[in-house]
Amino acid sequence: MKIVAINGSPRGMNGTTGRLLEEVLAGAAQAGADIEVVSLSETPIKPCVACDACHKVGICPVKDDYEIVKDKLIAADAFILATPNYLLSITAQLKAFLDRCNGLIHLTALEGKYSALVETSGGGGDEEPLEYMQRIVNAMGAQNVGSIGSPGMGPRMFPDQEALFQKARALGKELCDSVREKRSFPEQDGFRLGFKERMSHLIGFMGECWPYEKEYLAKR
Repeated sequence: MKIVAINGSPRGMNGTTGRLLEEVLAGAAQAGADIEVVSLSETPIKPCVACDACHKVGICPVKDDYEIVKDKLIAADAFILATPNYLLSITAQLKAFLDRCNGLIHLTALEGKYSALVETSGGGGDEEPLEYMQRIVNAMGAQNVGSIGSPGMGPRMFPDQEALFQKARALGKELCDSVREKRSFPEQDGFRLGFKERMSHLIGFMGECWPYEKEYLAKR
């Protein structure tokens, strides 16, 4: 089982988000997962330039490692998105990456995959970034098995830390179990399947301008 973790923290794995992510990954590793971490602090992704190439030919021409990371996501059974809370949302690093995933979103290309979400904050407000990331996960076609968020209590430290870490490790195991058992999360289907239909209509309308996506849907 292959799991890819996309860490949007500017501090990489050295920050508070990286610390909480480590515990989720420990739970997944104990459950037998093969794990790869992509830290966007070390693999910077440039912003989308709205060239439409992803819709026309399926490949982004912007010169960075986006296509490499995209291929890792497509090849994985499950993935994790992790970010600190920046101004009630995700970091610029993770936002730039997700913006570049708009081709995957149009095609709901991660259907059949599972995710888990990790977030930390300076003083709370953890729900908003987690809710936003879940919408993106569902828009890609994947199902989210669970989320964990917490304010910090100093560098790489948390209140009620051991209980939080137990929950984080359980989330990593839950991610693996969901892949193995092909679990379903019907409470997410309203948004997830509704978004898929919306994108199908969009591509149908724009098909002559977006030949790659038109052909992809025809084959599916």
